[in-house]
Amino acid sequence: MTAIELALRLEDAGAAALVHTDIERNGALAGPNVAATAELARAVKTPVIASGGVGTLADLAALKAEAASGIAGVIVGRALHDGRIVPRAALDLLAA
Repeated sequence: MTAIELALRLEDAGAAALVHTDIERNGALAGPNVAATAELARAVKTPVIASGGVGTLADLAALKAEAASGIAGVIVGRALHDGRIVPRAALDLLAA
């Protein structure tokens, strides 16, 4: 089953949102899989939250550039804990 097939099933079941995590990138700070997340977001009506790999403000900017695809949010974990992303800078970037 593909991620899109699963997402469509979850959408049919009434999911309020979907978290898309590329497990190969999760915790690696190697950048999110923006293309796959945007593809999933375009395939469903349910809001999609990107997760996994976010390590820089540039990663957040890349996700923001795909907001029209339906990416509704992002989870930032390790980069916040490590201080690689400063919360105020991230919020300013995403609010602009």
